Amino acid sequence: MPQALKRTIEIDLQDYQAATPSVGRLERLPKWLNLIPMVAQWLWLSIRYRSLTLPSSANPALTSGGMVGEGKLEYFGIMGAHAKSMTAETTFVINEGLNCFDATKMAMLNAGIDYPIIAKPDIGWCGFGVRLVPDDEALKHYLAVFPRNETIVLQRFIEHEGEAGLFYMRDPDQATGHLIGVLLRYFPRVIGDGVRSVASLIARDPRLVRLGRDGLSEACCDPSLVPANGEIVRVSTIGSTRVGGLYRDATPLITPALSAAVDALARDMREFHAGRFDVRYESLAALLAGHGFTIIEVNGAGSEAVHAWDPQFSLRKAYGIIFRKQSNLFSIAAKMRSRGHKPITLSKLTRLFIKQHRLIRRYPASN
Repeated sequence: MPQALKRTIEIDLQDYQAATPSVGRLERLPKWLNLIPMVAQWLWLSIRYRSLTLPSSANPALTSGGMVGEGKLEYFGIMGAHAKSMTAETTFVINEGLNCFDATKMAMLNAGIDYPIIAKPDIGWCGFGVRLVPDDEALKHYLAVFPRNETIVLQRFIEHEGEAGLFYMRDPDQATGHLIGVLLRYFPRVIGDGVRSVASLIARDPRLVRLGRDGLSEACCDPSLVPANGEIVRVSTIGSTRVGGLYRDATPLITPALSAAVDALARDMREFHAGRFDVRYESLAALLAGHGFTIIEVNGAGSEAVHAWDPQFSLRKAYGIIFRKQSNLFSIAAKMRSRGHKPITLSKLTRLFIKQHRLIRRYPASN
């Protein structure tokens, strides 16, 4: 395991405790229930704009505009030189089990990446199937259990503790776009008491108890480890709320420098108008100054306005953020449709959705 995951997180214990509230209002709702208002507005917008799948036109160079079923590699494929230079070194392999181990190592060598690496599905969602791979044995295990004939993305592991989601939109009639939201992710962590194990500490935390609950996630550290009193131990490579991650809205901190930096990246991607850049950053100060960050993933029209999941928000505030995002998305897509970019058919979108969710159940557990 990399030293970055072993060391005490470089934040003050008091600050971390203050930043770790109980589970937020939106998070407390069952998934089906919190989707009802979003679906209701989507249907209203569909009637207004005369298309249920209109947002797929927002990013016409991507499968379904990035709504569902697209591959992560598609985003890298539409990047120009500037955007690629800001992205973690990445390669891929079509999985053939252990038979492609040598080919996988060669692909890593050619891409200039070495252990530890992040292995993840090309077609993914919410961190399903994403694993930190520290050595040959872990890579062989990943190849052995990953679905055959599906694409595995292999990426240099970025050790920075800071991770942010930068939500971007650009009106096709405008020369530049802007950030509509910034999310700061706090990775799932436990605070040791010198007595209880990591597993016991996870079980006592109302947020972290989600880790492993779906059978598709597990701790990235030894669950039997007993952290020292006050020691903070990161327990997951990914920061999704699915595994107990904490989301904090940093939209009020957006600076012209950061917005301009993200706009330059987005405009270096072919016909990209709406989506979220997930980045790792060296420091918050550097990020806000528009540098010191690395893209690890891009999401398109289907990416959530995840800063709405900040536990500080009331349901009204959270849904307000989501509704504005969906309204803007339809508006952008309508202008792209007027330029000749037809939305995906509902039947094709449904097939993509079914395929993606069937694959998710077959991926290795994230860690």
